[in-house]
Amino acid sequence: MRKEKDLLGILEIDDEVNYGVHTRRAFDNFKINYKKVNIEIIRAYAIVKKACAAANFKTAKLSEAKYAAILAACDEIISGRRDDDFVLPAIQGGAGTSINMNLNEVIANLALAYMGFSRGEYDKLHPLEDVNMSQSTNDTFPTAIKIAIIKLLRELTDAVMDLQTALQQKESEFADIFKLGRTQLKDAVPITLGQEFGAYAEAISRDRWRLYKCEERIRQINIGGTAIGTGVGASNKYRFAVTEELRYLTGYGLARAENLIDATQNLDAYVEVAAIVKTLAVNLNKISSDLRLMDSGPVGGFSEIFLPPLQAGSTIMPAKVNPVGPEFIKQIYYKVIGNDLALTVAAADGNFELNPMLPLVADCITENLELLRDGVKFFTHKVISGIKANKDRCREYIEKSWSLASLFIEKLGYEKLTDILKESFKTGKSYKDIIIESGLLDKETIDGIIKNNTETV
Repeated sequence: MRKEKDLLGILEIDDEVNYGVHTRRAFDNFKINYKKVNIEIIRAYAIVKKACAAANFKTAKLSEAKYAAILAACDEIISGRRDDDFVLPAIQGGAGTSINMNLNEVIANLALAYMGFSRGEYDKLHPLEDVNMSQSTNDTFPTAIKIAIIKLLRELTDAVMDLQTALQQKESEFADIFKLGRTQLKDAVPITLGQEFGAYAEAISRDRWRLYKCEERIRQINIGGTAIGTGVGASNKYRFAVTEELRYLTGYGLARAENLIDATQNLDAYVEVAAIVKTLAVNLNKISSDLRLMDSGPVGGFSEIFLPPLQAGSTIMPAKVNPVGPEFIKQIYYKVIGNDLALTVAAADGNFELNPMLPLVADCITENLELLRDGVKFFTHKVISGIKANKDRCREYIEKSWSLASLFIEKLGYEKLTDILKESFKTGKSYKDIIIESGLLDKETIDGIIKNNTETV
């Protein structure tokens, strides 16, 4: 065991761990059975620390030996080899200070080992004086979150592009399959199955464009603003150097916010991005609901399409296969909506120069991005790509439905057609037979009208 000291006193720390006293106190305080801080944020934070060290070195505030050691430590974290060193829950008090200190301490101890010293020998390289030089949690943590969001946004956008392509392929495949349209779950005029999938593809296309554009909102970073955006403890040279270094390390078009005070205290950019992500979830839920209904049956439901059979559906009903794919997506939607509400309330609850609820905001938005990224990939490859059409059932519903009666309004008038349909309902006779028997239209005319309209929808 080694002894480490902070403002509150001395704690014994296991010699085998790379974190220190600040992380230990936070770990003991925030003991909840909850997931850890998203590892994408941790790795993005290591990139920020690497850029800060480079800027401090370039402005002659950090020695070459310490810079090299910090660099090596950050690279270990970025590579994923040190994930176990980050032990704190995603929900915590302190606006992310504990997360920052977890990074500072792990980087310091890894750097000390690189320099040939033991863990905790902070007189050689200090977590705060060296690793956290020219920084505050309040400018580094938001910057790390935004870098993580951009990475996840791009991954989600790629997945959405593949989904759009899969839906467009189904649009072409089902272009000549006519089916019953439905409004308010009631029979409506005919539509092709391809047109329905085309509408889905168009909605997902809008999502793809929104996701692509919303990255602009998150590229503005407050690095160099330190505690409240006034830049106390950071030089102008450092501010320019660290932003340039971050652009180089990430390859992202990051830019220092024009108003660092605003960028430090206000979280509306996260709410805006989260809303766009939520919109994708809304569209996915609507599509999933439609697919689930069209696949319902096979005897007591619509059975207009066949979803890919992914697994057995019942422990008591043999041969039953459930629509687990759409159900999976719908539950992701519910979770995304819940997270969006939580982060919205949290973002609204800041005071003056800082919002201490940023850890929750970060957890909610990164979880939503990951849920949708992985959910969309599943939806594309396990559900959409394998859908088959039940052509016979689609045609059967059109022929049995009154929906085609709307085609005769021009010839017969709305009121007359209403009377014919009432009689059809009362007697059980086909409305087409009633029209023919009444001498209003002959069979050839009726068939011609139907044929013309179901070929040009």
